[in-house]
Amino acid sequence: MVNRLHISSPLILLILLALLTFWLDRITQPSEQIGDNNLYVNPDYIVEDLSGIRIDYEREIQREFTAEKLFHYLDEEVTQMEQVSFINTEPDKPLMRLHADRAEIKSKGKNIYLMGNVTAIRGTDDEKSKITLMTDFLHLIPDENLVKTDQAVTITRLNTTIHSTGLEFNNRIGVMQLLSKVKSVNINKK
Repeated sequence: MVNRLHISSPLILLILLALLTFWLDRITQPSEQIGDNNLYVNPDYIVEDLSGIRIDYEREIQREFTAEKLFHYLDEEVTQMEQVSFINTEPDKPLMRLHADRAEIKSKGKNIYLMGNVTAIRGTDDEKSKITLMTDFLHLIPDENLVKTDQAVTITRLNTTIHSTGLEFNNRIGVMQLLSKVKSVNINKK
C-alpha cells in the first residue's frame, strides 16, 4: 500500500499543478466581448483634465488640445473625449480654434469627429476676417487641414450670417464650399 501511495503522489501533484495552471490562466485573461454592441463598454484607460501639444518643427505647425475627460478603447483604437478644444497655428495662416461637447479620434489622429455644440473659429477675435462656424457635427482631417460636415451649419463674418446644410472647408487655402440649402443674411449697421 505504501508503494502505491508513493507512485500516485507525484501523479496527484501533477494533476493539481495542471488544474492550478488552468485556473490561473482563466482568471488572468480579459473578459470576452459579447457581440459588436459592446465595443465601447470598458475603456482600457480614462484620463481627466488633460491637455496636450503636437509640434511639427520643420513646418512650424503647432496643434494643442484640452479635454475634461478622455476614454481610450484598445479593441478599436478609438479615443473619445468630452468638452474638448483644439487650437491649430501655422505660420502665415489664420489661427484655427475648435470646441465641442464630444470628440472621437480614430486612425491615430488622422480622423477626428466633433459632435454636439461644435464651434469653429478661423482667425483671432480682433481680426475683421474672423469667421465663426457653428454646427452639431464636424469631421476633421488635420493632416490635410480639411473640415467637413453634412449637417446644418451657421457661419458668421462681420455683419453676414450664412445658413447651409453641409460644407467642406480647406483651412490651408482658405476655401469654403457650402453644399446645399444656402441662405445668407447681411445686416447693414447705420
